[in-house]
Amino acid sequence: MIEVRDLTLAYGDFVIQKDLNFEVRRGDIFVIMGGSGCGKSTLLMHLIGLQKPLHGDIFYGNERLWGVSSEQREQLLRRAGVLFQSGALLSSMTLAENIALPLREFTELSKKEIDQTVSYKLALVGLSGFENYYPSEISGGMQKRAGLARAMALDPEILYFDEPSAGLDPISAQLLDELIQSLRDSLGATIIMVTHELASIFAIGTQSIFLDSEAKTAIALGSPEELLKTSHDPRVLKFLTRGHPERAHRGGHHE
Repeated sequence: MIEVRDLTLAYGDFVIQKDLNFEVRRGDIFVIMGGSGCGKSTLLMHLIGLQKPLHGDIFYGNERLWGVSSEQREQLLRRAGVLFQSGALLSSMTLAENIALPLREFTELSKKEIDQTVSYKLALVGLSGFENYYPSEISGGMQKRAGLARAMALDPEILYFDEPSAGLDPISAQLLDELIQSLRDSLGATIIMVTHELASIFAIGTQSIFLDSEAKTAIALGSPEELLKTSHDPRVLKFLTRGHPERAHRGGHHE
């Protein structure tokens, strides 16, 4: 689905991450992880075309994201939906209006077809009947789910999530994880997720990349379970076992 080759991320001359090489396969729940300030969200911004890399390439299939015209790039990125950390719903609009926005802007659907699509997307995330609620009238977990419904409005092949569980209580976070997994299974979507939540990483992550702020590059690549069992890097193991001493005994430094 996506291939990243020799990618360098920078703000001006300040390099955040360099020499990133990885692939995201169709159907993956691919986790971008690492400590605070390592560039996880910056990598996400590059993958969704909001920032141009200093060096290297991002391929969507056989197409180079930054090697095509801006119109072609927009077409490529329309295959993706994004759930930002805050949910990023427009507070002055109802949930239905929020989800209808990309449909009105990018499709030729009639009002009736848009209304039907909106109701279907809300039903997918367990918010049937909440069409006319405003974001301020529902809980944080429901706001995240509504944001997810909007991310899915245009039937994307790829869904990007930036810290989807941030600010949620453990039960709401677990329900969101289960929803993400079921949407991947039922819609056949590929998911790329920035998170530091270990419960989510081990529950639903199928592949992962670990970014390190000191090395300014990826120091581990593989499924979270694989990394826990086989990595000998103390930075990776410390991250994956924090708060879970029983996991430390499964880690690579005990084999």
